[in-house]
Amino acid sequence: MASMASFFGSFFDKPTSVIGIDIGSSAIKVVQIKKKRGHAVLETYGELALGPYAGTEIGRATNLPVEKVIEAVKDILRESKTTTTSCGVALPLSSSLITFMTIPPVSGKQIAEVVALEARKYIPVPLDEVMLDWSPIPREESFVTEDESSQTEKQGSDFLVVAIHNEYLSNYQQIMSGSGLHPSFYEIEIFSSIRVVVDHGVHTDMIIDVGARSTKLYIVERGVLRASHIINKGSQDITLALSKALSIPVAEAENMKTSYGLKGGPEYKEMKEIITVNLDYIFYEANSAILTYQKKYAKNVSKVILTGGGVLLKGFLDLAKISFQTEIVYADPFGKLETPAFLADEFAKAGPEFAVAIGIALRRLSELE
Repeated sequence: MASMASFFGSFFDKPTSVIGIDIGSSAIKVVQIKKKRGHAVLETYGELALGPYAGTEIGRATNLPVEKVIEAVKDILRESKTTTTSCGVALPLSSSLITFMTIPPVSGKQIAEVVALEARKYIPVPLDEVMLDWSPIPREESFVTEDESSQTEKQGSDFLVVAIHNEYLSNYQQIMSGSGLHPSFYEIEIFSSIRVVVDHGVHTDMIIDVGARSTKLYIVERGVLRASHIINKGSQDITLALSKALSIPVAEAENMKTSYGLKGGPEYKEMKEIITVNLDYIFYEANSAILTYQKKYAKNVSKVILTGGGVLLKGFLDLAKISFQTEIVYADPFGKLETPAFLADEFAKAGPEFAVAIGIALRRLSELE
C-alpha cells in the first residue's frame, strides 16, 4: 500500500490503447487514448446522461442499481466506439473517507501497523470493512532549519490516509466485470483531477469541481493534496430552484439553464438572480475553505481551477472572478493530449467535464511504459 489511492485489480497483457472511466451521479464519461511517438494521443471520447436510465430528466443525479449502470457503461462504450477493454476507473470522493494524520517516529516496517491503529480514531466502521491506503506528505525541507528538522523528526511524519468501504468497491468490480472491462486500478476522482489539471510547481491551487449532486473542493500544494471538502449543492440544485421558482417542468428548467445560464432569458429575467443565489453559496463555502487553509498554513491560494460539468454554465466564470480575489481558470485536460487541431475550441469547452476520465486514462497509459 505504498501508492496513494491505488486499489489494484488484476493486470493483463499490455494493450496499445487504454480507457479512463468516470461514472458520475448524472453522467458517465469515457476517454480512450494511446501512446504514439512519446505522446498521449486521443482516440475517442464520449459522455452519456444517466437520468433516462433512472426514468428521470437529463442532468438529474441518480442512484442506479448495478445492473442499470452496467447497461449504461455498455451503451457509452458502444456509442463512443472504444476498441479496448483495458482501463482504469474513477471512484467518487463521496465513496471515501480522506483524512490527514501525524504518526510517531517509527521504522518503515511499522508504518502500516501504526497508520491502521491511528486510523481507527477517524474511520467510523471496523477496519476489516474498508480498503485502507496512505501516502506520506513531504515537508518543505528546503525551508526547514537543522534544529527544526530535528524537532520535526521527533514529532513524527504526516500522512494522507484514504479508506473506501469494501462493499462500494465490490459494486464497482461487478460493474466492470459485467461490462466486459479489465481495470488495473480504481482511483478516487480527486487524484485523477490533480494529475491532469495541476502543474506541479511551488504554488497552491484550489480545484472546484461542480457536479450534479455536489461540489468538491480540493486544495493542492506543490502537487500534494492538503485539504478537501464536499458541498452538498451542485448544478442539479440550480435546475430544481428554477423549476420551483418559475413553476415550470424540471426538463424545461434544465434546458433554460443550459441555453441562457447567468445571461438570463427573454421571458425570465429573474433567472440570473435565482442562479446567482445558488452559486454564491458554493463560492462562499469555497472562500471559507481558502481562509481556513491560509490561517492554518500561512499561505495563499494562487489560482482557482474550475472543473466539472456545472462550471460550463454561461456566466459562471465571470461570477467566479468577482467572488475570488485570485486567478480563475478553466481546467484544460485535453491540453495534455494530442488532439485534432480543428477541434481545439470544442475540446477547450468540453475539458472541465472530462478532467477525471483523462486523468484516469493517463495513469493507465503510464503503467504500460
